[in-house]
Amino acid sequence: MEPLRVVRDGYLISLNIGTPTQVIQVYMDTGSDLTWVPCGNLSFDCVDCDDYRNNNSDNSFDPCTVAGCSLTTLLKSICSRPCPSFAYTYGEGGLVTGTLTRDTLTVHGTSPGVTRQVPRFCFGCVGSTYREPIGIAGFGRGSLSLPSQLGFHQKGFSHCFLEFKYANNPSISSPLVIGDVAISSKENMQFTPMLKSPMYPNYYYIGLEAITVGNSTSATQVPLTLREFDSQGNGGLLIDSGTTYTHLPEPFYSQLLSVLKSLISYPRAMEVEERSGFDLCYRVPCPNNTFTNDLFPSITFHFLNNVSLVLPQVNHFYAMSAPSNSTAVKCLLFQSMNDGDYGPAGVFGSFQQQNVEVVYDLEKERIGFQPMDCATVAASQGLRKKY
Repeated sequence: MEPLRVVRDGYLISLNIGTPTQVIQVYMDTGSDLTWVPCGNLSFDCVDCDDYRNNNSDNSFDPCTVAGCSLTTLLKSICSRPCPSFAYTYGEGGLVTGTLTRDTLTVHGTSPGVTRQVPRFCFGCVGSTYREPIGIAGFGRGSLSLPSQLGFHQKGFSHCFLEFKYANNPSISSPLVIGDVAISSKENMQFTPMLKSPMYPNYYYIGLEAITVGNSTSATQVPLTLREFDSQGNGGLLIDSGTTYTHLPEPFYSQLLSVLKSLISYPRAMEVEERSGFDLCYRVPCPNNTFTNDLFPSITFHFLNNVSLVLPQVNHFYAMSAPSNSTAVKCLLFQSMNDGDYGPAGVFGSFQQQNVEVVYDLEKERIGFQPMDCATVAASQGLRKKY
């Protein structure tokens, strides 16, 4: 079991890596394979990719472009800055470049106080990034991922993400369990099958059949693209701890907003929508500047295999600031998918996974969901300090 520290936009895992050991905090990311850390002074400095988009590269994210040289100059051997040994891109436009290396990784063992060393752990030593401020621990299905290198690619892992209200709180951590214990004794959990994408076989995809708002018996039907792939491998719902908010495709996303608008009577906070970039914000009463139970409708995700997940209330409408003058503004923390028809049709982000135990059963190729109070789980696992 490894503790995860919740921060404003994700969950951090501490890697004990290197010889001698250094402790480096990186994001836990189920949407990628590579584990990388900021590392050393490499052969080139970080540059702004926007300055090099007009170079003669076949790809605006080509690693040679980031290094400041076009493919033409490289082919002619007149580039003064060598192309790095690898480049890794992320769906939201982030990019890292560096070299692959091996060193010892130290993790927690099966018993308290016991550690296990993983020699020759392969990771990226990164000296140049674009939109990626700190390192990442990749938990995808590929051979480079952290679970795979620990020998658990046929086992699994689970996490119970704390609410974001605990962000930067040093006294409590989210439990991350890797290995046999993560997938054992889960007979009463609902599981939905993992979908295999021919385009991205190392990612975790699930199928979304419908979303129900409130007590309505008529669910908002989702497009087929959210539960199956086209001939090129596009489609499916990517479950990704490295993406903060859930993204849904148009026009389905706008249809969901319309249903919510019809059921919510609070006054809209248009100026907050313009400032925050979220599409649905409301002013809610807070007597004595204290949050009370709001009258927002529930939101239920219906996945393949008759799996229904009622989102905990903090996972959809969230306070943008503390109450003032007996009111507060809460916004729906979903966003529109803007990648068109390329790649996943939608993303199930970490914010919507708060207070839910999520189990990745890699042996049976399925993902389980169980709402629970993750702070209570953390305390039972010794991850909450008492003062």
